[in-house]
Amino acid sequence: MSLRLYNTLTRTKEELIPLDSKNVRMYVCGPTVWDYAHIGNARPVIVFDVLFRLLRQIYGADHVTYVRNITDVDDKINAKARAEGVPIAEVTERTTKQFHADIAALGVLPPTVEPRATEHIAEMIAIIERLIANGHAYSADGHVLFNVPSMKDYGQLSRRSLDEMLAGARVDVAPYKRGDMDFVLWKPSDDETPGWDSPWGRGRPGWHIECSAMSWKHLGEVFDIHGGGIDLVFPHHENEIAQTRCAFGHSVMANVWMHNGFLQVEGQKMSKSLGNFLTINELLKDWPGDVLRFNMLRTHYRQPIDWTLKSLEESWRILEGFFNNAGAVHAEPGKIGNSVLEALSDDLNTPKAIAELHALDRPGAQNELGETLKALGFAGKLSSPKAETAVDEATVNGLITARLDARKAKNWAESDRLRDELAKMGIAIKDNKDGTTSWEVKR
Repeated sequence: MSLRLYNTLTRTKEELIPLDSKNVRMYVCGPTVWDYAHIGNARPVIVFDVLFRLLRQIYGADHVTYVRNITDVDDKINAKARAEGVPIAEVTERTTKQFHADIAALGVLPPTVEPRATEHIAEMIAIIERLIANGHAYSADGHVLFNVPSMKDYGQLSRRSLDEMLAGARVDVAPYKRGDMDFVLWKPSDDETPGWDSPWGRGRPGWHIECSAMSWKHLGEVFDIHGGGIDLVFPHHENEIAQTRCAFGHSVMANVWMHNGFLQVEGQKMSKSLGNFLTINELLKDWPGDVLRFNMLRTHYRQPIDWTLKSLEESWRILEGFFNNAGAVHAEPGKIGNSVLEALSDDLNTPKAIAELHALDRPGAQNELGETLKALGFAGKLSSPKAETAVDEATVNGLITARLDARKAKNWAESDRLRDELAKMGIAIKDNKDGTTSWEVKR
């Protein structure tokens, strides 16, 4: 069975022909470990975990190398450490540990290799030295910058106009830059900022060079698949391509570029200012990891997804039916069933794969259903702390009555306080048009 994937670089769906079928190589941009990962961060983690599982089944578990990096040097990390008054390593170690715990609850396999940026400074310096020697980079005022005009076909991945690229890159104006589009490969560090010795003085890497160095170290100069979110196409992935190609002289960095679509929450862009910023960790307090994983896969990875309470409730009900009818989900991963495998082999068509799971939800096919669910990363467990919390109905009803009285008296402060108290108990309330209030235990 051939595997066809949509290639952002060519804008076509293509059959994957690995450079070496004995070592299929994939790189996916991982988290910058400065704070809790949000549910949008979980989308590429889940999507490319499914692809990893698919590749392992097609080519063999020992013949796939999956690299997902950890960015542990970044100005956001520096700022967080300063604000907390702690060493930078404390922030990165704590956040990395939390990230691992959160995505493990989503059924995500560990990658083959998980490199950290701070462990690859030597490789970054080596690439930068190559770029300078090749005339594709220059040093100025303690900085090293990539000389964008030196690459004639810069912009092939994003296919943006110069004006669009200038806007998308959020260009920094600096006297040491030769061109507006030139981007930083290395920058100086003061005494309070992490830094490493280099031929250009003590400093730290720019963001884009990190992934070029880590992919080169663990996958080689050219590899099969590079993945990430659609927001990374420009400038991050465009600049990765520029660095790697110009350093090593190849026509491509990766043969296939894959990008998952954006995620919204209840029809709006996720934002702390809108109060709809959802971390994986927060969601796992209300929902089983299996439900979050399944909900993510109900939308094709290239399409935008609207993350809603309604869709989560639907995902719970669907999985509940699958798990009940399949009996115990297999202890061993097993293999993805043929019909589901065929759907996934068409550019990870997870909606079609889920339709095939429904087709397996029948007498005589329960064994294949259970084995396939396990192979796709589902643990078969549907429980959450809040769903299992015992509720004293008399207490809840008393608080709701008190809140209604406060609202009638237009004592809005007391009404809000009682609402917050109910929320802390895991109770969601709804004010009805007839003046009554209904409630339920939040999952």
